[in-house]
Amino acid sequence: MELNLEYITGQTSLDEEEKEGLLIPTITTRGELDEFEQQNIEQAISWSMKRSFKSNTIFTAEFIQIVHKRMYGDVWAWAGKFRKTNKNIGVDKWQIPTELRYLIDDTKFWYTNNNYHPDELAIRFKHRLVAIHCFPNGNGRHSRLMADIIIEKVFKLPAFTWGMADLVKQGDTRTVYLAAIKAADNGNIEPLLKFARS
Repeated sequence: MELNLEYITGQTSLDEEEKEGLLIPTITTRGELDEFEQQNIEQAISWSMKRSFKSNTIFTAEFIQIVHKRMYGDVWAWAGKFRKTNKNIGVDKWQIPTELRYLIDDTKFWYTNNNYHPDELAIRFKHRLVAIHCFPNGNGRHSRLMADIIIEKVFKLPAFTWGMADLVKQGDTRTVYLAAIKAADNGNIEPLLKFARS
């Protein structure tokens, strides 16, 4: 059976080799894929909520990869592995480790020097992480969970609400979210900060 995926605005398409990484051969539609991924993501959220992590664990490439594997490892063979192809978004595949190192170093500096309010630090991290686009897919959901882990585990504050909607589905909330991402791309983090708590 062939995996037939339709993409909505802002979603990254998978190439054929990446599609071959599907671990559940009975999945053939976007709806089925979303359902299995959501189950896996809920397990990852539960895993993250039951543990305490220190900032020096969270702010590492290894932890970033572990979280992605936890979120998608039951569905995709490439979960937690950096992408090997270039996409319409993100840095060149060869730059991923370097750009991630810059992000981690910057975040550690922000944290140590109290450069930003906790919400802003977590959202700036999330925005840069999704801009790097480390993985073949799931980068938006992964970056949001990473922001939630940072705000909850490092700063002991409530998780973000992200518009209280399913951002994987097309709709008004997703449109507002993507506009906030675009504003952040252009140097204005405020709409994304506001959206994260809406």
